[in-house]
Amino acid sequence: MPSLIDLRRRVRAVKNTQQITKAMKMVAASKLRRAQERIVNARPYAQGMARVLASVASRVDPSTHPLLMNPEPRAGAKTLVIVVTGDKGLCGSFNTNAIKSAASFVVDAGRPCMLGLVGRKGRDYFSRRGFSVLFEFTTLFQKLRVEEAQAIPRSAIDAFTGGEVDRVMLIYNEFRSVVSQQVVVDQLLPIARSDVEASALSASQPGEGYAPVEHLYEPSAAVIFDQLLPRFVEVRVYRALLESNAAFYAAQMTAMDTATKNSSEMIDSLTLYMNKVRQAAITREIIEVVSGAEAL
Repeated sequence: MPSLIDLRRRVRAVKNTQQITKAMKMVAASKLRRAQERIVNARPYAQGMARVLASVASRVDPSTHPLLMNPEPRAGAKTLVIVVTGDKGLCGSFNTNAIKSAASFVVDAGRPCMLGLVGRKGRDYFSRRGFSVLFEFTTLFQKLRVEEAQAIPRSAIDAFTGGEVDRVMLIYNEFRSVVSQQVVVDQLLPIARSDVEASALSASQPGEGYAPVEHLYEPSAAVIFDQLLPRFVEVRVYRALLESNAAFYAAQMTAMDTATKNSSEMIDSLTLYMNKVRQAAITREIIEVVSGAEAL
């Protein structure tokens, strides 16, 4: 049976841990609010670009630009899988879900795969297990900016247009709500016309239909594609990073809230047990005093 001193130390240690989890929950809630605002602010630009690309893509031949066209199948063709995880833990199953989905995709792909790793947790997991890694980016989420995030889609586009890979997949956690995050497996390259049109349709406001508008293009659709399609890929990747960032803070806030509640339950249980031990010690001392008095 532990002594009262050991129980008091344990209760004090759990209380200190509870203070840390409370503080982390408040910090995650504050960062989650800012992350949600960034998603809302980035949405109109992505929606407008999707509408323009849907209009242009529906009127041109897919062979106009290499990012729209499926390359010819060849032996030993590889798939680039971009996996977005967090740089930190203490976020429940956030990182585990993305890593498991990526590992399952690589195993079930039936073809060679290369990995593009975003986030320290994914980098640590896959690099220790001997996976082929094309590029890795860490500490992006400490100060997530468009300029730094552009290096990811540019590396993917260079590998795709250079013939190193013939398909690029993007795996990340999508923010649904504070208590719900869903792993998304999305094809980034080649860009299918249906994907662009679907993005435009999803960008429409609820209750509104999407009707393509006739545009006049100068100088030509091909020249416009050279500018818009790489930017479209950059926007999709940046939006995925924003979604993953918000989902991380939501998962961390939920995990810290659960840890705080568990700490309260543990403190109550330890306090009750400590009181029982103290009461038993007092009772034993009283019995010893009474027994001694009777012996006299």
